[in-house]
This record gives sequence, structure tokens and C-alpha cells, in this order.
Amino acid sequence: MQTDKILTLFAGFALVFGACAAPTPQITPTSPPMDTPTPLPSPTATPLPAVFRVIGYVTEGVVADALPLDQVTHLNYAFLLPRADGTVEPFTSSWSLKTLIQRAHQHQVQVLVSVGGWGLDQQFEQLASAASTRAVFISELLRVSGEYGFDGIDIDWEYPRAGVSSQNFLALMTELRAALPAGKLLTAALPVYGEHADAIPAEAITLLDFVNVMAYDEPGHGSLDQFTQGLDYWLARGVPPEKLVMGVPFYSRPGEVPYRKLVEANPAAAQGDELEFHGNLQRYNGQPTIRQKTRLALQRASGLMIWTLQNDAPGDASLLNAIHQVLTGLQP
Repeated sequence: MQTDKILTLFAGFALVFGACAAPTPQITPTSPPMDTPTPLPSPTATPLPAVFRVIGYVTEGVVADALPLDQVTHLNYAFLLPRADGTVEPFTSSWSLKTLIQRAHQHQVQVLVSVGGWGLDQQFEQLASAASTRAVFISELLRVSGEYGFDGIDIDWEYPRAGVSSQNFLALMTELRAALPAGKLLTAALPVYGEHADAIPAEAITLLDFVNVMAYDEPGHGSLDQFTQGLDYWLARGVPPEKLVMGVPFYSRPGEVPYRKLVEANPAAAQGDELEFHGNLQRYNGQPTIRQKTRLALQRASGLMIWTLQNDAPGDASLLNAIHQVLTGLQP
């Protein structure tokens, strides 16, 4: 079994962050297995601190060579689209996806297939409602995972509802967990708080290696208050900090403008959270807010999740680099 990448640099992490927070406890390997392997030696990459995940969603068309793989621990490839009968839509970029996974594995970064996404609620409702279609769906996920060499499966059902829908979600996760081979991860993207979050059964959380909380969109797209309330909510629900990964947006609302385009329009956007863009006020996260969220996640959770890496700006304006600087002590 591979050594956990997120268990490196524990001593250095304690020195850097010990003055402002209690050291994050080291995770003891359990089953399901560890989710990050030892990083390959690199003369330029600085190891991430102990017990912290940096998970970047990427979408079709991503260029593997353009990704800063020394600054992430996981990639979530979005999306594998489910059908109501339990089958899934085929990927259209098989060769580039296999190249992405191969390159990520060379950097000891794990790649999960993210299943679903916004607008697929009815498909999930129907396929999860019967044991027969759940079985077809799980068989399809195992086939895709094996064919491409994914390290796990991330379920992005937006969103199960209270009652029968919630119980069908639990049944699906229970059966999927049981069917996954040893060594494969199972995660889920969850609402930040509110009625959709209330509908997620506590029993489902115990089946997951970690959860990715979507602390963006409404209410309060990407605000520090939304992020903190999400932390408070899921910790109060009993999610252990070592399973809790908080999402950050690399895009704006209401226009869903990629962060890189905001910076292209005005380089000063990197230092703020609001920008007038083509006549509309856009809300987003600049570097100061991303750094503050990283510090909060270090104190109260075990990682950050990014939607999406392709929206980041290059160079000094990069949000991912702002995260990395806090994690490695280059930015207090």
C-alpha cells in the first residue's frame, strides 16, 4: 500500500502553523484505504503540509501539461453523465483523458471520475429508485474506472431531497461502497448547508473517504460568511475534520466569469472580491480571501476543493499558487 502524500512535512507544518492553531492530527491508515500517495522527488516542488488535500476539478478539454500537478493532491474529472436507466454517456476525449491520468499518476496525484453535475437530478432520481438500475449504474462505474485507471468515484448528485430520494441516495452509496475494489476512493460533492444539505443522510457520510462541500453559488457566492457557515454546519452534523474538504470558486457570480478573465480585464482584480465586468458587478474570490479560507481550512478541515482549475489565472495572480503559498509557509 502506498504511503500517504498528505502525511509528509508534518514537523514543518507544525512549526509554521503551530502558533495560530493546534497541530492537525496525523491520520492513521484505515479501510477504506489512504487517498494520497508519496510525492515523487522534485527539485522545484515544495511538499504540501500534513493531512491536507487540494482537490481540483477539471473538465473535458483540459491540457495535462498545463496543470501545476505539484500543487494538488487530487483531480476530479467532470463529468461522467448518468442516464435514467443506469447506463452512462461515453467520454468523447478518451485519449486525452488517459494522458491526463497517466501524467497525474507520474506526479503521485490521484484522479477520480466525477459523476453527475448540475441538471442531472432526474436521471439520478430514476436510476437510484430501483435495485436493478442501481446495479446497472454501479457496474458501469466500475467498468469506466477500470478502463481508464481512475483512483475512485466522486458522486455529484444535485440534489437528493428529504424522504424517499434521500433513502435512495443512501442505498446507492451503500451498494457502491460495497462494490468498489480495495484501494478505490468514494467521495461526494455536497451542498454547503440548508434543506438540500439536511437531506443527506448521516449514514452516507460514514461510507465516504471524504466530502467536498460546495461553498459557492447562492446564497452568498463564495463569501467568507458562506464558507464559515458551511464549516459550522457540517462539523455540527458530525463530519470529522479529517473528512471535510471545503470548496472555493475560481469563477464569479452572477456571470460565471472565469477568474482568469477577470484578471485579464483588470490585474487589480486579484486583490479584490468584486469587479465591474462588461457592465455587471461580479462577485468572486481574489487572493486575500482565498488565503483566509486556506487558513480556516487548515484549522478546521482537511482540504480545499476547487471548481475549476482551468479557470485560474497564470503567474503571480494564480489562486492555486496563493493556496500553495499558505500551505508551505511562504505566505503567513
